[in-house]
Amino acid sequence: MDPSPALGFERVSMEFPGVMALREVSFDVRAGSVHALVGENGAGKSTLLKILSGAYTPSGGALAIDGHPRVFRHTADALAAGVAVIYQELHLVPEMSVAENLFLGHLPRRLGLVNRRELAAAARRQLELVGEAIDPDTKLGRLPLAQRQMVEIAKALTRGARIIAFDEPTSSLSDREVRRLFTIIRELKARGCAILYVSHRMEEIFTLCDRVTVLRDGRHVETADLATLTRDAVVQRMVGRKLADIYDYAPRAHAGSGLAVEGLLGPGLAEPCSFEVAAGEIFGFFGLVGAGRTELLRVIFGAAEKTAGRVTVLGAGLEIRSPRDAIAVGVVLCPEDRKKEGIVPIRSVLENINLSARRRQAHAGILINETWERTNARQRIDQLRVRTPSARQLVRNLSGGNQQKVILGRWLSETVKVILLDEPTRGIDVGAKSEIYTMMQNLARQGVCVIVVSSELPEVLGIADRIAVMRQGRIAAVLDRTDATEEKLLKLALPLEAPLGARTPSSAPANADEGVRAFN
Repeated sequence: MDPSPALGFERVSMEFPGVMALREVSFDVRAGSVHALVGENGAGKSTLLKILSGAYTPSGGALAIDGHPRVFRHTADALAAGVAVIYQELHLVPEMSVAENLFLGHLPRRLGLVNRRELAAAARRQLELVGEAIDPDTKLGRLPLAQRQMVEIAKALTRGARIIAFDEPTSSLSDREVRRLFTIIRELKARGCAILYVSHRMEEIFTLCDRVTVLRDGRHVETADLATLTRDAVVQRMVGRKLADIYDYAPRAHAGSGLAVEGLLGPGLAEPCSFEVAAGEIFGFFGLVGAGRTELLRVIFGAAEKTAGRVTVLGAGLEIRSPRDAIAVGVVLCPEDRKKEGIVPIRSVLENINLSARRRQAHAGILINETWERTNARQRIDQLRVRTPSARQLVRNLSGGNQQKVILGRWLSETVKVILLDEPTRGIDVGAKSEIYTMMQNLARQGVCVIVVSSELPEVLGIADRIAVMRQGRIAAVLDRTDATEEKLLKLALPLEAPLGARTPSSAPANADEGVRAFN
């Protein structure tokens, strides 16, 4: 007999001004199961989770908890019903202790004061449930991300959560931490919890989940047992079309000198770095977390001060002291943390796209050319297939993949000679990834130097003409795509054996598997 539905979505709709985010979505999640929720960025997954958490009240339809219809008016309603949503951006207070975060809002009290002894004991019991031996008095902000995520899970359990949703929980975790998280999720499943798991990683979904629901354009496409589907079938349902070759790689003729980096040194780099990228080449950087890839791109872009070395673009030696200098000579950067460093969240899509290039179009250098800005924004939105109800939509209201496209649209509004892409597809669905890979190929065919940092081995192998491997703040080797394999790249990326008594970086994996992340 199948487990009974613990959670049901019954014809749930959600309308915002100018856009229908969800249209009569119906499916259920069974007790004692892990249920995947997949779809492209903008398909409605985040909206559905916010309805589940009580952050949004649906425009139509309702939830069902254990078969009883419910409408959550605020998050307290969801918590009282045993529902917890663990978002990619954790809802914890860094300056408070682990114990205080666990019981925030229902701290044990005695005579009107917080009972610290009881709080610490209760916190230890909850942390043991998720296999963590953390000092409850430790400030949460001092913990690594993986432990903070375990605290978030333990916090949900303190409130008696029986329905737990995870939103892209592995996007910033190592493989070892992912395996630990999966162990916890399987234990929750064994206890009879209903787990809703949102992820773009197909390998994780097929490893962990029992059933899958596919959303597309705010509509329910299908709910099925994963045992009856292949990965290609799930992807095809997500995007509504077949993706024959997601990387869209094609050999290109390189157009001579592009970018030359000679003896570059700066924060996060252990020794001077030198490499060259031809015009029209896609040059990949692979390495483990903390290897220095992001730091190198920031020094090239002028976002971090160089202490030595030289950058040459199209044969001209440049003194790049700031991002302004870099942009002026056609060197642009899409940063790893797009929310903090890439977008201006309180501004519109139009303003974010035109943020840089408007300086060249302004009347008399000071008055905004509104006609050009409207035309340019619409062209970039169409070119990159940005899903937005209008160019006036606040960019913070877009999905992660569409925010990334807005940043790319900003740079495509410039005359670009070198584009630096730092983890450009992190947290982005397979359809948006395909579109970004096509954009990279198009830029390369136009003679642009495309430099891509990626932690995904299949991705860097699939898109790059050559690949540089970074290890402990230095370039360990540069390989042609015809010579590169996952094994070679990973072996080069692993830290060298430390001298006796020396400490290895905390980001170093325990084994080769630690560096390999599955591509969806």
